[in-house]
Amino acid sequence: MGFEAPTSIQAHSIPIINSGKDMVGQAQTGTGKTAAFGIPALQIADKNSKIPSVIILCPTRELAIQVTGELIKLSKYDRGISVLPVYGGQPISRQLKALKQGVQIVVGTPGRVIDHLKRGTLKLDNLKMVILDEADEMLNMGFREDLEKILSYSKGKCQTVMFSATVPRAIQNIMNKWMHNPEMVKIEGKTETAAGIDQYFMEVRDSMRTEAITRVVDMANFKLTLIFCNTKRKCDELVQDLQARGYSSDALHGDMNQTVRDKVMGKFRRGQIDILVATDVAARGLDVENVDVVFNYDVPNDPEYYVHRIGRTGRAGRSGLAITFTSGRKKKGIRFIEKMIRTQLKPLPMPSTREVQMSKIDNHVNEIVETLQAGGLREYIDQLEPIAEGDFTPIEIAAALLKMKIEKK
Repeated sequence: MGFEAPTSIQAHSIPIINSGKDMVGQAQTGTGKTAAFGIPALQIADKNSKIPSVIILCPTRELAIQVTGELIKLSKYDRGISVLPVYGGQPISRQLKALKQGVQIVVGTPGRVIDHLKRGTLKLDNLKMVILDEADEMLNMGFREDLEKILSYSKGKCQTVMFSATVPRAIQNIMNKWMHNPEMVKIEGKTETAAGIDQYFMEVRDSMRTEAITRVVDMANFKLTLIFCNTKRKCDELVQDLQARGYSSDALHGDMNQTVRDKVMGKFRRGQIDILVATDVAARGLDVENVDVVFNYDVPNDPEYYVHRIGRTGRAGRSGLAITFTSGRKKKGIRFIEKMIRTQLKPLPMPSTREVQMSKIDNHVNEIVETLQAGGLREYIDQLEPIAEGDFTPIEIAAALLKMKIEKK
């Protein structure tokens, strides 16, 4: 897979997990923690049993799919291990069929795992290891009771491994209740942003942010735009504002069922939606090529969220652009992010209406030049020649057509 050396979290965690001890790994996203628990999970999985010997719990469906994909890659040459993701929004019949055929590792969201346990379709009699990935996020999303219920099925007899960016009191309570003398591994994350992304902040009061987005998008003629908001309500409000202005946009957040979310993502990938407005949780695992710009409508609450958000642009070696809105006291949030990512965001003034207008004209002129270079204009020349021979010069005719094109947009 191109790994030449383990990351810090992998080097510290893998020997502890392989020794059979319970462990809590405190590490940020992007430190390589999936392989840190994934490699030992694949080694401990019982190939001779059709009942799962490892269960991995994730806060979101997107992360469950991401972890499953990573495990499938890691186990490419290790035959006899089947990894199954179970999550809401997918027909349960497909999961029932796979569980009946036999799987060694289940990766799931707490809600759907509980469903299977209640139905008796997921049996934990042969369980050797439980892994909680992004445990703090699961607690933030209200999964505490589900987690405790799942852990109670294992009756504390199996190895328990937990990964969490933070270790608040609620996490400590789970450690005390369900883990046996866990070893702590803490890795100070180097919160660095992806190379090739130009990062700016724009001072704009709340009431002008939609206007600022539309001006920047119009000026640069972006094809795919991604906007992050801190709340579901703000996502919906912003989508309404953008649609009212004639922009093709839609929302992606936790209140939408999985089928709707998949449809929205499909449209965005195909370019049927120009602007996608999302919350952090809904955008976990979001991987779309050719996103031109990421806007942070709100300053994210955590620098890790900032890194995750802007990493949606500038993918596959391309350059990217990230613009974060701020105003007044919220500038403190920008300073904190800069400190954590060791990068200074450059100030960017909101474009004026005149600048936007001139940029639109430039874009249209470029299109005209490209059309002229492409040729194939004979039939159009035949249509315009009579006008050019009358009262109007060719340049006046061209100016009229350009005006019509701009005002139509």
